[in-house]
Amino acid sequence: MTIHAQACAVPSTSSPDGVLRQRGQREVFCGLTGIVWLHRKIQDAFFLVVGSRTCAHLIQSAAGVMIFAEPRFATAIMEERDLAGLVDANDELDRIVAQLLARRPDIKLLFLVGSCPSEVIKLDLSRAALRLSQRFAPGVRVLNYSGSGIETTFTQGEDACLASLVPVLPVADRASGPSLLVVGALADVVEDQFRRIFVSLGIDQVAFLPPRRSSELPAIGLETRVLLAQPFLGDTARALEERGCRRIAAPFPLGGEGTALWLAAAADAFGVSRAHVDRTLAPLQARAERALARYRAQLAGRRVFLFPDSQIEIPLARFLAREIGMELVEVGTPYLHREHLASELKLLPQGVLLSEGQDVERQLDRCRAARPDLVVCGLGLANPLEAEGLTTKWSIELIFTPIQGFEQAGDLAELFARPLLRQTRLAV
Repeated sequence: MTIHAQACAVPSTSSPDGVLRQRGQREVFCGLTGIVWLHRKIQDAFFLVVGSRTCAHLIQSAAGVMIFAEPRFATAIMEERDLAGLVDANDELDRIVAQLLARRPDIKLLFLVGSCPSEVIKLDLSRAALRLSQRFAPGVRVLNYSGSGIETTFTQGEDACLASLVPVLPVADRASGPSLLVVGALADVVEDQFRRIFVSLGIDQVAFLPPRRSSELPAIGLETRVLLAQPFLGDTARALEERGCRRIAAPFPLGGEGTALWLAAAADAFGVSRAHVDRTLAPLQARAERALARYRAQLAGRRVFLFPDSQIEIPLARFLAREIGMELVEVGTPYLHREHLASELKLLPQGVLLSEGQDVERQLDRCRAARPDLVVCGLGLANPLEAEGLTTKWSIELIFTPIQGFEQAGDLAELFARPLLRQTRLAV
């Protein structure tokens, strides 16, 4: 379900900080896409989308999971009679949830996920979640969030999901001392790697949000330090700060340099000596640099154009420019959270063109004029650009794939090398 949201014809403008702001036609997936990786992360959770058949087809296709495999997501399809108000949608939803929980007793956390259709008819899923939580407590907790594609981009689905968890996180005992909360869905293997590194740095009290099971929700309080693992978690970070947590400012853990700076920022917040940090991280960063050397030879000097899609474009651009040696033609991002990305922005090359928002026709014109070696963009733009002779990389693959951390630095670089290698092999 590619969302084509045609805004009023507002020309692109430059902000005082030199960022090109665009408010035109957008082409992105909606927040329901986040269910694809979130349902694999929280192993006793279930995501019930209240939406249309189009919503169901989107998630089914994106996840690549056959429905008979009983994945941890489904769609309560709104029929014409629901939209027309001929039946009580709340009664229908209660019936479907009861059937689901009777069939799947392993579910301990149920998310009711709003969509464009449910929001259009003003179906109040927050009240439905409260009602169903009371009905099925204490065995099942029911929460809700919006995955609607109206004025959002697809990674905001994860942000909305995690933000819905913050109010139910337990209160930490102040006597337990400072603790670290890493926020953002990470592959289990990456999470395990980071946990070991934090322990080697001397940071023992570490928790991750989202947890692998709903019974492992981390306790938070005034002594909790928050370290964002993804740059698109603005609502979640704000909700945590409202509960007294303090965010650690840092670049994001992409590539060897980014990961080292991310970990060093956490260590500094916990009073770990710089000497110990250097001793711990130096061999890990060196191994990442060795893995990157192979791809640097292939990618250095190549020109890359990043369309706004996933909100991780700024950290990716920093990685590609500083660690791989690629030339940044334009770096677009749907929303630029200047506070959360301050550390990243300082590391970008001087003079790089940054654009916030999207005006897809104008961006396509600039891309065609520049003729970059590689274009990072959404699926809706990739095939047309390939047909015009441009080499593309799907930005959504950078969300589905484990790319954070030292051990994954080489894998991240390979994702950008593959399209160029494919183009070389296909050349006649």
